Amino acid sequence: MLNFRILALITLSLCLPDTVRGQRQCTNGFDMDRVSGECLDIDECRTIPDACRGDMMCVNQNGGYLCIPRTNTLYRSPYRNPYLPAAASPLAPPLVASNFPSPPRPLICRFGYQMDENSHCVDIDECASDSHQCNPTQVCINTEGGYTCSCTEGYWLLEGQCLDIDECRYGYCQQLCANVPGSYSCTCNPGFLLNSDGRSCQDMDECTTENPCVQSCVNTYGSYLCRCEPGYELEEDGVNCNDMDECSISEFLCQHECVNQPGSYYCSCPPGYTLLDDSRTCQDIDECDTRNNTCTVEQTCLNIPGGHHCVDPVHCDEPYLQLNDNRCMCPVENPTCRDQPFTIVHRHMDILSNSRVPADIFQMQATSRYPGVYYIFQIKSGNEGREFYMRQTGPISATLVLTRPIKGPRDLTLDLEMVSVNTVVNFRGSSIIRLRIFVSPHSF
Repeated sequence: MLNFRILALITLSLCLPDTVRGQRQCTNGFDMDRVSGECLDIDECRTIPDACRGDMMCVNQNGGYLCIPRTNTLYRSPYRNPYLPAAASPLAPPLVASNFPSPPRPLICRFGYQMDENSHCVDIDECASDSHQCNPTQVCINTEGGYTCSCTEGYWLLEGQCLDIDECRYGYCQQLCANVPGSYSCTCNPGFLLNSDGRSCQDMDECTTENPCVQSCVNTYGSYLCRCEPGYELEEDGVNCNDMDECSISEFLCQHECVNQPGSYYCSCPPGYTLLDDSRTCQDIDECDTRNNTCTVEQTCLNIPGGHHCVDPVHCDEPYLQLNDNRCMCPVENPTCRDQPFTIVHRHMDILSNSRVPADIFQMQATSRYPGVYYIFQIKSGNEGREFYMRQTGPISATLVLTRPIKGPRDLTLDLEMVSVNTVVNFRGSSIIRLRIFVSPHSF
């Protein structure tokens, strides 16, 4: 039927590649091995029912298959790995020498390879030749016979597209995170410094780096506090310190006068006083005891709070006679003494300025009591301002009461009279205590 002529019907299926979508894909005729990740040839003669019809026999080839006559067949395969020279296929039936010369067939490199000057199939670097189809967000990686599109760091592949990874969602930064395309940026809150790892933060010690405080600086976690020395108070800006006027805060810091100074204060005493060890209380200096006075030999030194007085000796005026250094008597045999107090006794005392009232300050009492005699006590003179009154406390005694505060310094003289009345013999007489009161200039 063939008359020794070989009728070769050779069907060559060459399949072109689909668009590369990021991960490696195999061309038609190959299938990806999930274990090794390599493209393995598909045996179409087994997988395709009736791949060749009639008397044609299916012969599997690398990346395809051939349909050849079942008898008296001679063929040359153009495919080996990556190419095969003309030879008998081990899968083909025994070759029979033909009486006719076979036409030469050019060697064809499979997809992803190209022929070099030595007629060898070499890999095409699609990445270097810019013949790949990776998008700008992808990186082209050349592989043997193909290439792979991969995403750069900071992106992940999803449905063939490189999408930015939001690293901030996964807590890459310790404090503040700003996502940027393909990356992220970590920053720290005020008061912290970014560490060399670019992610974690450490506290900044502002007191050693810049020390914004005027006086004392205390470092805290992420911040700082300014403190002032004793005697100063922090301003509203939290940095500067102002002198605290302690004297304006309380009037009880010092007994006399409070003197403010930067960062502190001190108490001072008026002349005639000395400051005690508590640094606030003033104590009177007894000029009479220390002999730091101006009194003469004839005078009597009388110490009062904050000073002293030199009291002259008592001199009795006519018709009085001097009985001792402070008593004068008018003799009864002298007719001019009939209407005069029988005796005048000189006394002196001191009181503090603005003393609390009412206050009992002096007591007066008769030295003897006679039958039928009663006594009347009164202020005869010196009470023009009505600062005093006499309160009788018993039949023969009375008390001088201070009724109004007296601001010193003042020098007052009161004549306190004790009137004796005898109803039996119809006798009336009196005695005087001439009381000199020195009001000190201060209330302490």
